[in-house]
Amino acid sequence: MELETKEKILSFVGKCRLLDRLVRRYAETKDSGSFLLRNLKDSERMQLLLTLAFNPEPLVLQSFPSDEGWPFAKYLGACGRMVAVNYVGEELWSYFNAPWEKRVDLAWQLMEIAEQLTNNDFEFALYLLDVSFDNFAVGPRDGKVIIVDAENVLVADKRLIRQNKPENWDVWYESKFDDCDKEACLSFSKEILCARATVDHNYYAVCQNLLSRHATWRGTSGGLLHDPPSEIAKDGRLEALLDECANPKKRYGRFQAAKELREYLAQLSNNVR
Repeated sequence: MELETKEKILSFVGKCRLLDRLVRRYAETKDSGSFLLRNLKDSERMQLLLTLAFNPEPLVLQSFPSDEGWPFAKYLGACGRMVAVNYVGEELWSYFNAPWEKRVDLAWQLMEIAEQLTNNDFEFALYLLDVSFDNFAVGPRDGKVIIVDAENVLVADKRLIRQNKPENWDVWYESKFDDCDKEACLSFSKEILCARATVDHNYYAVCQNLLSRHATWRGTSGGLLHDPPSEIAKDGRLEALLDECANPKKRYGRFQAAKELREYLAQLSNNVR
């Protein structure tokens, strides 16, 4: 076994308590009862560790399935590192120049996804590390936004963080705005994401890479909410919330801006329906 492979596996072995909860969650979705990682056979344990080290997507999709309300495409199967999911619809990019009413609804859904993945009853935080217009799709019938690429999703056990209390675990973590010269840039530390109970990463990722004027993709700029109607542009509230969500000027400003942005987009969406 190559050294790099061993190092990746060992890095996950140290997180067995997280794996116990994740494996138990996986078992529950499969209606196969509850079991612990330590009860697995050596070969099954090694296979799970290898999967998590090199491609956690199958486990994420099966542990947080779409039929339970999670915003992921339905898992169909895998072969090696290739994962098959159901066809959801056209990618989010296809809606970049859709009518304003449609874009507002999609933006609201994206912020709701960010909230669900950050705060949920299972106390797992699922952080999106690769956020672009190509990683989301929209259902042609129900218009529902779905994540179609879960390869770069980091799962953090917030219950375990509160139990172990690592250094600064209860200090709210603010992601740093990344004004780089490439498309879909994100700045993050996996170590910090896995060691803090309160993190604004998903709000940051959605606002910076999809919604705000800082979002760039395929040579475009302005984000999904570009060119708002004149009355909304003149009011200035939407632009201010998007800016604070992407690149906050106040301490912990992104947390409040994300909350207000979700509420404002819901209001706009109701008004235009």
